[in-house]
Amino acid sequence: MIITIGGPIGSGTTTVAGELAARLGLRHIYAGEIFREMARERGMSLAEFSRYAEGNEEVDREIDERQKALAAQGDCIVEGRLSAHFVDADLKVWLTAPLEVRAARVAEREGQDVETATAQTREREASERRRYREIYGIDPWDLSAYDVVMNTEHWDAESIINLMELMIKSSKLR
Repeated sequence: MIITIGGPIGSGTTTVAGELAARLGLRHIYAGEIFREMARERGMSLAEFSRYAEGNEEVDREIDERQKALAAQGDCIVEGRLSAHFVDADLKVWLTAPLEVRAARVAEREGQDVETATAQTREREASERRRYREIYGIDPWDLSAYDVVMNTEHWDAESIINLMELMIKSSKLR
């Protein structure tokens, strides 16, 4: 079984994908961690590396290729904004929430004030949207590739995970 989980920054994809993978005994393949690792390797902040990636499409291609290769081995949850576009998955899920909710989550996670988190989130998302359109002709916020779209503002992580687990277990996926 292969599941993709995508969503904008701060929507809860990492929390949901990680816990769901643990519960279902699946590997968790995480594009965001690959991106963060590449930024650390270059001694850059996420915002700096996002700007760098705008002019260097090999960054996105490398992330996507690593994800595809790992996903091809099966039994995994692949997390990333473009995963549903590149991975042949049994279930494709998009998590979302309003910007103010997501920015508050990012601020808490990163130890920032909400205004800084909001500005950086807007900047990163604009950078990603430009890059994905230029490189692949994909708008990551076009939800037509997804089987399920869930607004994480309305439920806590545990509830989202329980809903997804129920969907998977009651479907023909398992």
